[in-house]
Amino acid sequence: MVTDYRRVVELILEELVAAGAVAPARCGCHGFTYECCPERVRGVMEAGATRLGLHAGAGGEGGVAAAIDHTLLKADATAAEIDQLCREALEWRFATVCVNPTWVSRAAARLRGGSVGVCSVVGFPLGATTPDVKQYEARRAIFDGASEIDMVLNVGALKSDDVRLVAEDIRAVVGACAECGVVSKVILETALLTDEEKVTACTLAKAAGADFVKTSTGFGPGGATSADVALMRRVVGAGMGVKASGGVRDLQQMQAMVAAGATRIGASAGVRIVKESRGEAGASGKAGGY
Repeated sequence: MVTDYRRVVELILEELVAAGAVAPARCGCHGFTYECCPERVRGVMEAGATRLGLHAGAGGEGGVAAAIDHTLLKADATAAEIDQLCREALEWRFATVCVNPTWVSRAAARLRGGSVGVCSVVGFPLGATTPDVKQYEARRAIFDGASEIDMVLNVGALKSDDVRLVAEDIRAVVGACAECGVVSKVILETALLTDEEKVTACTLAKAAGADFVKTSTGFGPGGATSADVALMRRVVGAGMGVKASGGVRDLQQMQAMVAAGATRIGASAGVRIVKESRGEAGASGKAGGY
């Protein structure tokens, strides 16, 4: 166990050194760092994009939609709204619907027999519950039909430099997901973190075997940014997914996140984004909080 933690610390130190060594150049065409330019990261995206069929904005059946978790996490969501979310997900072929744990069984029943999965959240939105509680919450959501789990890591522990507790927190949920063949995502809440803390969180998530790192809950002080997505992608490499969530409300924003290295998008405006990708004028669809 001590050796494991020493290796985690070594990885974190390596990433911090790399992050501060030389400011990367930027490409003139997209404004992103060279390693995040769409042309230069195409191979990385293809290697790590388990759900992204093609670049955002391109044509093709299910391309943009297949990269979106169609999301409804507001506290006052009703059963009727969950049902509507599921109907839209089936119609537009989103990757998943993302709902609070109380709605997982209902969503799973509505989506049964289709290709759309059910994603649920754990320790949401603050991340301030204990590892054993998060693990139980994950197991219950999986029992109810969740095929993907988005957990909020312990932000306070991370900011207190309690690497051991953060690692235990992540492993508790990732382990439960792995046992059941369920996808695990670790939410960093990037708007609350320094770049060094983001590197640490990504490194710990990678060491724990998580499938994705994710930017935000959508309930924090800020959402996804291209800079944060690019940093997360560089730290986790091509073998993990990166989910951008919080404030992605149109196709242009989605394209920016994908160009920066995102392979999944969490959005409540999924229908609007897909319609925009098809060139439909006056694209409708909720563009609310998430």
